[in-house]
Amino acid sequence: MADMGNFWEDLRKQARQLENEIDLKLVSFSKLGTNYSAHNEFGSVPGDGTQSQSESAPLINKTSSEHMFETMAMEIEQLVSKLQEINDRMADYTQNISMSSPSAALLHTLQRHRDILQDYTHEFQKTKANITAIREREDLMGSVQRDISAYKNSSGLNRRSELYLKEHDHIRNSERMIDEQISVAMMTKDNMGSQKKMLSSISQRMNTVANRFPLINSLMQKVNLRKRRDTIIIASVIATCTIVLLLYAFH
Repeated sequence: MADMGNFWEDLRKQARQLENEIDLKLVSFSKLGTNYSAHNEFGSVPGDGTQSQSESAPLINKTSSEHMFETMAMEIEQLVSKLQEINDRMADYTQNISMSSPSAALLHTLQRHRDILQDYTHEFQKTKANITAIREREDLMGSVQRDISAYKNSSGLNRRSELYLKEHDHIRNSERMIDEQISVAMMTKDNMGSQKKMLSSISQRMNTVANRFPLINSLMQKVNLRKRRDTIIIASVIATCTIVLLLYAFH
């Protein structure tokens, strides 16, 4: 039993270490998203006759930012994957140990780590989606500005034909952006469904334990309330993002 206890504590130590690393990475990742947003909002002033910041800045700066975004996203995904693996090993441990001596404390600890993982995963996906949307919007706006310049420098039938073709490309790009956001929403929905099944399985086990230990009922009620709250919040965020994207695309 001492060895099993040491194994559990080692898993908890690894989980806490990964959680701290993910938290620091998410803070930096969120700052990167804030910088993208500030650059997009204050990078240029329409109609002032000057180049935007994104146009005057060296190309290597943009490439460096994109590389930083990709690198940080990949690092966070790897850390989240490792934390998921540790949580799965902790779940296997609780299942094995519960066959002989069920422990409500172990189940509570496991659920706490799962909630932390879920919060980090949602925060990462939200920040990544925001940064991606900003980058795509900047690319689209840059393309529109180039089209306007080309339109002013052209004339006659060729100018109209090019404008129609490029407008068609803009519409296709907007549809692609909407499809990508819908795909992200569907992936999030599927992820929530799988987590719901997993949490339902844990809830059934906790109900079994609660029948033996009535004091756990209050803890289970708090967990259920938090699950409902998170579901409502995530659904509201997804619906709002989808509506905003649709309004923006067809404005």
